[in-house]
Amino acid sequence: MVEDELPPKPAGPLRSGWTTGACAAAAAKACAIALAVGRMPDRVTIRLPQGQMPEFAVVNASLGTGFAQAGIVKDAGDDPDVTHGAEIRVHLAPGAPGTGLVFRAGSGVGTVTKPGLALAVGEPAINPGPRAIAAEALAAFGADWVVTISIPGGEALAAKTLNGRLGIVGGLSVLGTSGIVTPYSCAAWIHSIHRGIDVARAAGLAHVAAATGSTSEAYVRSRYDLPDEAVLDMGDFAGGTLKYLRSHPVARVTIAGGFAKLAKLAAGAMDLHSQRSRVDNRHLAALLRDLGADEALCRTAQTQDLSAGAILATARAAGLPLGDAVAKAARTVACDVAGPAIRLDVMVVDRAGILIGHASE
Repeated sequence: MVEDELPPKPAGPLRSGWTTGACAAAAAKACAIALAVGRMPDRVTIRLPQGQMPEFAVVNASLGTGFAQAGIVKDAGDDPDVTHGAEIRVHLAPGAPGTGLVFRAGSGVGTVTKPGLALAVGEPAINPGPRAIAAEALAAFGADWVVTISIPGGEALAAKTLNGRLGIVGGLSVLGTSGIVTPYSCAAWIHSIHRGIDVARAAGLAHVAAATGSTSEAYVRSRYDLPDEAVLDMGDFAGGTLKYLRSHPVARVTIAGGFAKLAKLAAGAMDLHSQRSRVDNRHLAALLRDLGADEALCRTAQTQDLSAGAILATARAAGLPLGDAVAKAARTVACDVAGPAIRLDVMVVDRAGILIGHASE
């Protein structure tokens, strides 16, 4: 991932949307209504865990002997969600008495292949939250149903997510605890980081690496020869990663990233995206002073319109190991957040994939 991968936020108030799980529950309810009354509704309303009652338009509906099928086009609001505009389709059929709700993965929905997730290996990647929302939507129509969820084109969309690293193969995950998408909360990405830690722990891995981007990830992979399960695409979410590691520790953690992002972490920022934090030039100037830089260089570095890259280049020309200083300061912040149970080191990698700073115990 790169620093500006997220598109700029639209101007004005941001519009919330509905999760994949909420759409699946609405499609399931539309099918249940059709089986009960013999006609598919044009629109359907469901109740979400926090009491909201959204209404959805039903598309691509069909009713056959002993089954119904309906789709809901996902509206993620103003969130740059990879599944915005995708159709979430449900095939619903009565189940055998006493079997309860049985969920199946149709085309475009993945299957769990690695331990550590909230679902057993072999289960469709339909999370507990969406299953509960669907159960609420279907409760008035009976207890025993076979619910098959499909997402046309989902396997191609899944290539843009972290599912492959989590061992979810064949398509997307059906997510959403609340049923609501909060714009630019990046909940799905943070969810994937947390699940990646869970998978690493379940695999018994003693060392994981969390990288801010593709260049730093490539470096740390080559340095330690880590398997896929041990590498987390942390992106900008240092806080979300480190806080989860505090309560779900791994023996050894390497944080790897570019100079500007880790300079933000070194100054205490937990969200490293350019729209939500800036490099603190005064902090970099203070680090330069600690390295013995002359006052003229420190004053130049403190200029807020000077880029982090320019400050780094100036420091390197003066023979000052600013990369190491940033790594050390970032490690101090990261250790405070992640807690004492983790042996943690930080690597600063430049745009050419060269290590320019390292701090460890």
